[in-house]
Amino acid sequence: MTTTADRPPATASPSRAAAGRRMRLRSILVGWSFVLPNFLGFALFTLVPVIAAFGLAFMKWDGFNDPQFVGIRNFTRLFGDDNFRIALLNTVLYAVGHVPLTLAFALGLALLLNQKLRGIAFFRVAIFFPYITSLVAIAIVWNMLFNPTSGPINQFLQTLGIAHPPGWTASTGWALPAVIITGVWRDMGYYMVLFLAGLQAIPNEYYEAASVDGAGGWRKFWSITLPSLRPTTFLVLVLLSVSSFKVFDLIFVMTQGGPGRATLVLSQLIYQDGIINGQFGYASAISLVLFVIVLVVTVFQFRIQQRRER
Repeated sequence: MTTTADRPPATASPSRAAAGRRMRLRSILVGWSFVLPNFLGFALFTLVPVIAAFGLAFMKWDGFNDPQFVGIRNFTRLFGDDNFRIALLNTVLYAVGHVPLTLAFALGLALLLNQKLRGIAFFRVAIFFPYITSLVAIAIVWNMLFNPTSGPINQFLQTLGIAHPPGWTASTGWALPAVIITGVWRDMGYYMVLFLAGLQAIPNEYYEAASVDGAGGWRKFWSITLPSLRPTTFLVLVLLSVSSFKVFDLIFVMTQGGPGRATLVLSQLIYQDGIINGQFGYASAISLVLFVIVLVVTVFQFRIQQRRER
């Protein structure tokens, strides 16, 4: 007779192992059923065009004839293209003006509207509303406000004693600041909501302890609010930087890159050379340069954030 100690260890039956494999396969298929529709849309409308643009950057193609490989000729052409240099400068200037102003106004509005007052929800919605308003309507209204002769902005400046107010969108020197002002007004409501979420996540006990220690409002802001908002501020900076370097719709509707080339940016130059002029290879080279610029700025911001966290 065999004892219990002499029996071989019990193992899972083949049917139970097969059932486990079927369950794992079913879980995988269920997971892919949720991921696949979104991934197919991303691959079809984003991933494939991006890969194609990378390849076209090294080719000459007008959309009708067969593409011709030209190597880095499209990139060497950029150095002698006056339109590219002006568009690059305007893009950088727009980002330098748009990012800090939008960040400052969004944070200031979030601090003001993070109060428990009656009717505060109305003001939050009113400031956020321009972000979801039709861009064409915004451009038309602001062009009317910036009208050099009959616009209310210049009329107000004249009442302040400024005899020769700016020409705004009709002036080569003031067109880009006018677009920046409009962009800040349109975008600050969205980023205000992000800052509001960050402010409401700060425990109130921090401020109570600071009040016990005798800290004033300014000290609380620098020692509690700003450090606690660091992740939110980093997110806002990244989103603002990417959107500022890719700006197209606002400038296209308001000024169409004019007057002259005063508001011509890289995204609009890509549209002109690619869609209008049919130079798809050269336009892809410009888009690749824009991609590298945005990537460098984003990586730089991530490195700064990592150093602060250490």
